[in-house]
Amino acid sequence: MNRVLSDPRAMRYWSTSAHSSLEETEGWLRAMIDAPPDQSNDFILEIGGRVVGKAGCWRLPEIGFILHPDYWGHGLAREALSAVIESTFARFPVQELTADVDPRNQACLRLLRHLGFRETGRAGRTWFVNNEWADSIYLALQR
Repeated sequence: MNRVLSDPRAMRYWSTSAHSSLEETEGWLRAMIDAPPDQSNDFILEIGGRVVGKAGCWRLPEIGFILHPDYWGHGLAREALSAVIESTFARFPVQELTADVDPRNQACLRLLRHLGFRETGRAGRTWFVNNEWADSIYLALQR
């Protein structure tokens, strides 16, 4: 996962800056593993035994994903999120899944809208990462 989380391109619209050490990624993974099972539905994505990203809900009902840039544009995020959505609605009594997306991340917005997410709101200056403010577009997918 460090290969993904240390890549500034992958982390461009993430809520933290790119990881600068393996220890930072280990802490991130530990938090994911230790998340309460009734609030989490996260998956590490692998292709041919190589970790290429993550998709899921770290804290329900918010969904998220990140992929190494070498795997962008091949349908992997759509496939992974479709499986996460199906799994989450099957396993948990949530009525909707939500997403918080930087408006500059048009590829993510297109993907979520393709999967049925609808915009529910917007807010300015919600994240301060890498010495710059980012806005948020909020989306939701009803069960």
